[in-house]
Amino acid sequence: MKRFIAIVTLIIFCAGLFLAFGLTNSNAASKKQVTITYVRGKDETQATNKILQEFMKKNPDIKVIFKENPSDTGQNHDQLVTVLSAGGSDIDVFDMDVIWPAEFAQAGYTLPLDRFIKRDKINLNDYIKGTIDAARFKGQMWAFPRFIDAGVLYYRKDIVPQNELPKTWDDLIKVAKKYKGKNGTKYGFLMQAKQYEGLVCDAIEYIASYGGRVVDESGNIVVYNQGTIDGLNMMRKVITSGIVPPNINTFTEVETHTAFINGLSVFARNWPYMWAMINSPQSKVKGKVGILPLPKGSKGSAACLGGWMVGINKFSKNPEASWRLLKFLVQKEGQKLMAIYNGNVPVYKPLFNDKDVIKANPLIGDKKFVEAILAAVPRPVSPIYPKISDVMQIELSNIVNGKKDVKTAVLDMDKKLKEVVKISK
Repeated sequence: MKRFIAIVTLIIFCAGLFLAFGLTNSNAASKKQVTITYVRGKDETQATNKILQEFMKKNPDIKVIFKENPSDTGQNHDQLVTVLSAGGSDIDVFDMDVIWPAEFAQAGYTLPLDRFIKRDKINLNDYIKGTIDAARFKGQMWAFPRFIDAGVLYYRKDIVPQNELPKTWDDLIKVAKKYKGKNGTKYGFLMQAKQYEGLVCDAIEYIASYGGRVVDESGNIVVYNQGTIDGLNMMRKVITSGIVPPNINTFTEVETHTAFINGLSVFARNWPYMWAMINSPQSKVKGKVGILPLPKGSKGSAACLGGWMVGINKFSKNPEASWRLLKFLVQKEGQKLMAIYNGNVPVYKPLFNDKDVIKANPLIGDKKFVEAILAAVPRPVSPIYPKISDVMQIELSNIVNGKKDVKTAVLDMDKKLKEVVKISK
């Protein structure tokens, strides 16, 4: 009997060791750390490291290696394409300019995100609509917005009374004419009208505010329409109304902000970055400037969308871990950390009422600024956007310089764009 009890005890002890060893190994296996690589342009604020540390603290089974590409957008683009076009898996998650998703999707570089979004019940209505639209191509989401940039209207609140703030483009012309020359100003309005990408951005705002379009959801060229013609006629009207500098066709963002912070204009169209310059010690208009949404056309106000997205490499060996990082970056916690430490404008709308975010960036608490941001519309979503932009720049410049009437320029634009699309297929 004693021998029997000893044998049973030994069996139970061995079974316990086996189970304990097995469970330990099972737990170790389940907690095996996955390593993924995240790439973005150079981050001067060092905020990315803080955001990634917070992610890894909450996701100890994922290690993120952070690599910086050049700050120059073109060089960043080319380095990404070099890796992705070769089917390389050295990159898992990467930031992309708002105009890249369609190009990268068409080339087969990025993983569609719809199944992840649906599975994890991400509410796309929590995000600024224009940024979601820019991430879509042929009905699918190929990236997710991270932060937004959009055109806004700056005005001299020490010059223009609140009851005369312009609501439409015609209002802008009228008010700018009335107050041009007041308090040391020389011009009524500044914009970007040099033949470059900035001119396309400005033109898109006029076009969209009159209901015009350049490309439809299927990638077809539809630029020859009444909305586009009406919008560009208004752009030409603004340029020829006497409220802009005579050399407006040389103005980029640099000329715009230089003139405005030196007190030379009543109004200016520019991006949100100019706010910090306006309130710097060197500014001659510090404390004298307000922000408005861009003026309305027949279909409302529209601001050209800028900013950055984040996507997943189609060839990533760890798509699930990559999605978890992407999801952290674009949901509340990651968006809040970015807004506070990076100073970027989040795309997650509930944060526009967050006290910590507003304290870090008071502009986000400005209702007029938020209204302007919410009106953002993307540039043409196309895998051949750089070629489309080149054609548009030429014809838009012809309008600016009076070399062609608007209808002729739009008709020529339509023909050239359709030829570009045909050749690219």
